[in-house]
Amino acid sequence: MAEITLQNIVKKYGDGFPAVNDVSLDIRDGEFMIFVGPSGCGKSTLLRMVVGLEDITSGDLLIDGSKVNDLSPKDRNLSMVFQNYALYPHLSVFENIAFPLRLAKGKHDEAQIRSKVENAADMLELREHLERKPGNLSGGQRQRVAMGRAIVRDADAFLFDEPLSNLDAKLRGQMRTEIARMQRRMGTTTIYVTHDQTEALTLGDRVSVLKKGVLQQCASPRELYDQPVNLFVAGFIGTPPMNFLPAEVRGDELVLPFSTVPIPPAVKERAAGKDLLIVGIRPEHIKDARLGDRPEEAAAFSAVVDVTEWLGNEQYAYVPFSVEGDVAHKLEELDRDLDGEGMRTQMVVNLDPRSRILEGDEADFVFDPAVMHVFDPEGGDCLTRDDAKAAEIAQQSEADRKRALERARVREERPVG
Repeated sequence: MAEITLQNIVKKYGDGFPAVNDVSLDIRDGEFMIFVGPSGCGKSTLLRMVVGLEDITSGDLLIDGSKVNDLSPKDRNLSMVFQNYALYPHLSVFENIAFPLRLAKGKHDEAQIRSKVENAADMLELREHLERKPGNLSGGQRQRVAMGRAIVRDADAFLFDEPLSNLDAKLRGQMRTEIARMQRRMGTTTIYVTHDQTEALTLGDRVSVLKKGVLQQCASPRELYDQPVNLFVAGFIGTPPMNFLPAEVRGDELVLPFSTVPIPPAVKERAAGKDLLIVGIRPEHIKDARLGDRPEEAAAFSAVVDVTEWLGNEQYAYVPFSVEGDVAHKLEELDRDLDGEGMRTQMVVNLDPRSRILEGDEADFVFDPAVMHVFDPEGGDCLTRDDAKAAEIAQQSEADRKRALERARVREERPVG
């Protein structure tokens, strides 16, 4: 296992454009760290600099306190699993997994190689496939073989570059579970790159959100969701994404397209002198008033529903609204940053599946203003972020991580039978 430290890492290509710009991170021993962001944000470039496949323009990369900028990939003792699996089609599953052991000529005898390969195969349920060729395996099985090859190396850290993007939705869910189980069982420091926020939130101890090569926020999934630092993080994390509404400041109130709510106390001082803000409300925080789920200080409003989608366990309602002026430009820019397709402005409501709201209905909704986020439209900063609560979430998340690793260690040491 290893601690990996990135100190002011920069990557510039020939044209001088910084693909990665001044990223600093401390990745803890045994931690599962996620790099996430839209296409072109620099997450894969950052991973390739860690493993040594890309040169570092400036800054330092340390593994267990030792600077490794100039070390070749083979000398960093890191194991990487690629998006395309990178298996040898002419070799059996056994030989694909054994390949890095045979590459270290003379270091392992045949009995050690067989033992390591079979242990990895048992962990990944590949024992019965060891004599098959990769071309005869499913996508999920090939991904397991690639993981097995990483496991046998006894590397200090595992690096995954979008390993599940070639799999269908069902297999992705299964492989997520297997990767999480493997990481906890082995306790190996892991860096995992993905554009899929579901993978990021379900796998990561902490998640680093990148935008155009710049680290926006590194925090536990819960902190990212509850205490985002800015518009970009708030809009990127969450499915369906957070609703962003223009909010006109009138005295002690914020006037939204559908309702008027009091300005949160924390915002009054931070937003002094501003006439217009952006309010963020997560879809699940808006309720169908007719079902009786009404918070004490609820803000109520009525709106005509444009479209509804019923999915069995949940239901979505879409309510269009118009935005003009500076806020419209800011939301268009945000949409582009989030790889959006310029959809028309609409509010998404995640309804209880019992709701009978249909498209075309004028529906009654309620939400608790205490859970809304307020943003500065100029810099995008979250004005409702509570640093004390964020620190509390971070402390609890780290304690949970250590407990999970300890439970996994105890299970490994428990005798069988």
